[in-house]
Amino acid sequence: MNDDQRLRYSRHLLLDEWSEDAQTRLLNAHALVIGAGGLGAPALMYLASAGVGRITVVDPDTVDVTNLQRQIVHTTERVGQAKVTSAAHTLLQLNPEVRVHTVAQAADEALLAEWVPQADVVLDCTDNFATRQLINRACHHAGVPLVSAAALRFDGQISVFDSRVPQSPCYACLFPPDQAPPETRCATLGIFAPVVGMMGVMQAGEALKLLGHLLVPATDTPGGQAHLPLAGRLLMLDGRTWRWSELRARREPGCPVCGTPASGAP
Repeated sequence: MNDDQRLRYSRHLLLDEWSEDAQTRLLNAHALVIGAGGLGAPALMYLASAGVGRITVVDPDTVDVTNLQRQIVHTTERVGQAKVTSAAHTLLQLNPEVRVHTVAQAADEALLAEWVPQADVVLDCTDNFATRQLINRACHHAGVPLVSAAALRFDGQISVFDSRVPQSPCYACLFPPDQAPPETRCATLGIFAPVVGMMGVMQAGEALKLLGHLLVPATDTPGGQAHLPLAGRLLMLDGRTWRWSELRARREPGCPVCGTPASGAP
């Protein structure tokens, strides 16, 4: 790290659990963010401002005026522009040192097979059940931790799916691929902007802790506080009351993605 970087990231470096080694890991890391909408917008901005050295953002859409109520990485002047281009412009204004690669297409199997293995962490910021299943499968097979969140109306949820953690479930353990819920979109049901913003910010927070290697018991910190991983925990927020609930889950033996194959199965 140089002196300019030490100044830019000084408020992280002042944390007891943070170090120059942790910051250097961020500077050398690659985050793959799939979706530059309500979740991706704040997540991208915090990843860039914190110093994640390489960010790849994937999204096939263009900026629409209806996005601006919550997708804070975009501006009115960029309506009609590709979301990935708009997002890259904002990120480079925030932190010119970040290398931003844009992919203006939908995340399909071929794209995920190319980009997921190159990443150190993947953030699923999409709003499509089938795409979420594809991302989960690609991350599990590549051994790359996945930070997944969702928000609709006044409700939000977030979890981490990390195949490196023993007994940690994958997304398909909690949401089986053959049990697709009725299609729900904020375009028809609405979304309270601060809720989706909070989920995106938390996605960035989980990604930064993963990349900085903070998700281990912090025995040297005052009070022995620990950074508890979200793997195996689904946090759910009710934005009407600001109350959180938590669901704990384990890997399902019969999961089609991470489960143990039946005897004689290929």
